[in-house]
Formats: sequence, structure tokens, C-alpha cells
Amino acid sequence: MGKKRVLSGIQPTGSLHLGNYLGAIKHWVEGQDDKENFICIVDLHAITVYQDPEALRQSARRTAALLIACGIDPQRTTLFVQSHVRAHAEACWLLTCVTPLGWLERMTQFKDKSGKQETVGAGLLTYPVLQAADILLYDPDEVPVGEDQKQHVELTRDIAQRFNSLYGETFKLPEPVIPKVAARVMGLDDPTQKMSKSATGSGHAVGLDEDDAQIVKTFKRSVTDSGREIVFSDKPEKAGVKNLLEIYRAITGKSQADVLADFADARGYGDLKTRVAEVVVEALAPIRGRSRELLEDPAELDRLMAVGADRASKHAEAKLALIKERMGF
Repeated sequence: MGKKRVLSGIQPTGSLHLGNYLGAIKHWVEGQDDKENFICIVDLHAITVYQDPEALRQSARRTAALLIACGIDPQRTTLFVQSHVRAHAEACWLLTCVTPLGWLERMTQFKDKSGKQETVGAGLLTYPVLQAADILLYDPDEVPVGEDQKQHVELTRDIAQRFNSLYGETFKLPEPVIPKVAARVMGLDDPTQKMSKSATGSGHAVGLDEDDAQIVKTFKRSVTDSGREIVFSDKPEKAGVKNLLEIYRAITGKSQADVLADFADARGYGDLKTRVAEVVVEALAPIRGRSRELLEDPAELDRLMAVGADRASKHAEAKLALIKERMGF
């Protein structure tokens, strides 16, 4: 039995941050030899809202450089930009034509976002079909997702089953997998909210390409409580302290007991923030350095992304040809 195939996607908009690294990227890196991994930088998804064209182009390149700098090996992982593989857009249209409107209107993210906007683009409604195309073109066994994205993989399964019933067995049904070991990193300015690329404010997240001084400054400003006890606690008032400890644990790979032992001599939260900042700075410095090297060598970055796009296209085009044949083209 061969390796399980895994499909993961990441948006290029916003800056990749510590939460992305500890929650997903670090595990992608560690699993490169265990599974057949496809990682898609989903720039087509980004344009459901207006993007400055040059900024979007540069964001996709910066995301690719950071992923490689984090340890994603283009020889072991198929890393590619979604728009570089034309089959995604074509498959999206074909699958849209078999997807009932009601399925899309009930999607939680569409209801949430459309309720906050005066004008809603059609892409906001139909982008879950593009997400289904992203997945189904590669016949993955697993799709790692957060709890908030599980509904999208379930919709993908529904679309695949409907297509199979109309046109014959064509798609494997992917399984949504919520990683049990992934760190859930919270905002440093609000430890009750997950760290997000879309959040505003300099104190919320730590970007993977930020300089050391800014990282230290952000940690020193992080929200804690009025006490001094350094513990892993689920009490709401200890959320900030727990978040700092979880970041330290995820970076160092230590157990809870060993983490607490490390801070047994700490003189309050100032020491806690400083020491967590130090291990984060140490972990991110080589990532920042390698990503800058890649961005300063555009020809090499383009070469690496072309390798991924070519490898992805061979899988996607073969699947697209089968979809079209089944539908009568």
C-alpha cells in the first residue's frame, strides 16, 4: 500500500505568522516523508474581494518563499500556486454546473460574510466549488483543516457523490482531518481569539518575516492577567499566560511538565514574555534569512514554483480530462 495523499491549501493574502507555522506548516514539514503532500497557494480564492494586482503577485511569491524557508522541500512536496495550474478554474466551472444553489447558500462563511457587505460578488458564493475542484483534482485521501473549514470538505464530498451518481464513479471521497497535535495559537493582543492574518493591529500576531526587535516588542506587549502564577490553566483570566506557554511548548517540543520546570525560577510575567520571545526569535531567524535569499533570487524561486506547477498539472490535467469525457466533451 502506497503513501496516503494529502492536499493542503493556504491563502497568499496577509502575512504568514507564528500561528500558521505552529498550527500547520511545521506539521507539513515534519510529515513530508510519511505522506504524499500537495500544498496549494490558493491565489484564485483571494480575488473574491478586490486585490491590488501587483500586491497579490508579490504575496504569492512571498508565501512560496516562506514555505520553502520553513522547510517545505519542493522535491518531496508538490508546492504550487493555484493559478499556475489552469485545470483548477476549468474544473470549478464543470463542478459548479452540478452543484445545487441551495448547497452554496447554506454555507456558514457565505452567510456570515454576505450579511456584512452591501454588495456581494458571485465569487463569494461559488468559491467553495473552486475549493472542491482544488481537492478533487488530486484524489487526496486526507484534507487537513481547522474546525471552521470542515463544512467545506463535507460539501466537496457531497459534490463528488452527486457527480458520481450522475456520470459514473469519478471521484474519491476525501476525508477531512483535524490535526490533533497542531498548536492553536491565539492572538497576543486578545488571547480569546485565534491568531489571524486578517486581524489588524501590530500587537496581534508575529509575522514569520518580522525582525527580532519587532518580535520581542510584540511579546512584551502581549496581554496577560494581573497575577503572577505561570501555569497551564483553562481559566479565562489565564488565557494569555496559557497561550505564551503553549507557544513555548510548540517551539521547543517539550512536555507541559518540562515547560513549567523551565519557568519555575521566573520572576513574573516579564520573564515569561522575554523567554518565550527568545525561543521564537531563535526559531524564526533562519526562516526569515532563507526567505529573503529566495526573494532576492527570483529566477531560482520561479524555477522551484515551475517544478511544483508542472508536477501538479500532470495530476490535475489527467483528472480534468476524465471529468470532461464523463460529461460528454
